[in-house]
Amino acid sequence: MNPSTTAVQPGHAGRLGPDEHRAAWERLAGGNVDVLIVGGGVTGAGAALDAATRGLSTALVEARDLASGTSSRSSKLFHGGLRYLEQLELPLVREALRERELMLTRIAPHLVEPVSFLYPLRHRGWERLYFGAGLALYDTLGGRSTLPRHRHLTRAGARRLCRSLKPSALVGGVVYHDAQTDDARHTMTVARTAAAHGAVVRSSTEVVDLLREDDRVVGAVLRDSDTGDTCRLRARVVLNCTGVWNDEVQRLTGERGGFSVRASKGVHLVVPQDRIDSGTGLILRTENSVLFVIPWRGRWVIGTTDTDWRLDRAHPAATSADIDYVLGQVNKVLAVPLTRDDVLGVYAGLRPLLSAGEGTSTAKLSREHAVHRSVPGLVSVAGGKYTTYRVMARDAIDACAPDLVRGAAGRLAPSVTAEVPLLGAVGYRAMARRTSELAAELGVPETRVSHLLRRYGTMSHTVLAPAADDPTLLEPLEGALDYLRAEVRYAATHEAALHLDDVLTRRTRISVETAHRGIDSAADAAALVAPVLGWDDATAAREVEAYRARVESERASQEEPDDAGANAARLAAPGLRRTWAPAHG
Repeated sequence: MNPSTTAVQPGHAGRLGPDEHRAAWERLAGGNVDVLIVGGGVTGAGAALDAATRGLSTALVEARDLASGTSSRSSKLFHGGLRYLEQLELPLVREALRERELMLTRIAPHLVEPVSFLYPLRHRGWERLYFGAGLALYDTLGGRSTLPRHRHLTRAGARRLCRSLKPSALVGGVVYHDAQTDDARHTMTVARTAAAHGAVVRSSTEVVDLLREDDRVVGAVLRDSDTGDTCRLRARVVLNCTGVWNDEVQRLTGERGGFSVRASKGVHLVVPQDRIDSGTGLILRTENSVLFVIPWRGRWVIGTTDTDWRLDRAHPAATSADIDYVLGQVNKVLAVPLTRDDVLGVYAGLRPLLSAGEGTSTAKLSREHAVHRSVPGLVSVAGGKYTTYRVMARDAIDACAPDLVRGAAGRLAPSVTAEVPLLGAVGYRAMARRTSELAAELGVPETRVSHLLRRYGTMSHTVLAPAADDPTLLEPLEGALDYLRAEVRYAATHEAALHLDDVLTRRTRISVETAHRGIDSAADAAALVAPVLGWDDATAAREVEAYRARVESERASQEEPDDAGANAARLAAPGLRRTWAPAHG
């Protein structure tokens, strides 16, 4: 068997704890790799996995936390995209649907699960034919699918499925299926899987300059974001996977890149499950795009917007107008309207869209991706969508071949990531069938075992192992009944969490799933990770205060009427982990 396609088993494989973080710096300092990947979002993590499983020595560095940008702030869907189907971007939709199936069946069945959506029909006759024909194509365009095909409903049938719809909002409905994931957890697991296959993965590590020899990029100057220490790493090729920061990295070469990236802001709201009485998600047509109402762990995620963003890219802010817009759109179809008081959480993310020039609406820019080798030794990839991250990563590593392969007869090994399951996937279905037995064995409720399996798959035993010596780890975290204290500890011991914000915002989603937005959980979480991360009492207190200030600044930004005011309020929080800032930027 080709070792690159051998499944890595759970346990300590791919562990990214404090010891691994320190060891990674030692490996990077003065070292040499085949591929240095800049950017720890899903594309960068996917590229690290692709490169490592081809047998290339690989390093992945991220200035802040894994998935701290776009890849933790998406609509959390693996989908073909009905909007892109309507725009006749058939190759993109076909590609995305095939990736959706791979995730569900082979690569990440523990992290990606089916989700249904109801489209309320507003017009008799033509709309059912039009939408039905599109969904018929959607059901078949990606080839064989394990998801159910779409089905048509009468108005009564649609309202039985979603009882919160007001009668005047529809004349019938159509139900179809896609898939969803916790994007931050999925991205982090891709990165851990890359580490398990030999990649060096390190967060809180900035690229502040590129090393040049003549006209070639030969590596980068790295800086530890927390300590300020710097080192030099040589690489045969540097791969720029920084998304909305693409142009900043490109500028370090002094050359124009093959494309430019524009940032489009997307805002999502989180509301309690009991505010919408429905057995399915919703997809609604808006004036410029579509709006999703997505079931999410006993809650609903509602979004999104699509507007130009030209301010701080590390901390995009939702405005009062953004929130009112999303509420106004969903309230058009709800019998009992949602209000600002119903909103538990708000998050804003930036899509990295390939620019078509000034004056073009971001809603009209393509979600196709592009790869460009602007100078020898530097390749950039941008655009695309979360669902197609694996394809983007494959294409990006393929584009590195001129810098990696010597001689006319040399060939880069082909990508194998379509066959590589993520950590926790191997044996997941067999374990899921034993939920009751596992609950008795572990001494936790069946619902808790199901929760763990959907987050960690077959690594669930490793998450709970420390509870044998400390049974309090089997208790819920203070202020967050959905999460065990063991999960918070595991975030620090295995999942590269270095700060409290990493734990409450990305390893868990407490920051948007609770009305207190994580403030009530901060002290308990800090106490759990402090011994692992080596924090003294003063450091733990600073982390709690920094998190509190971050939440307060976010809340303040959401009261501002426009982007400028929201951005200023958001950046008022002291101690923010700032945006990527090159030495020559």
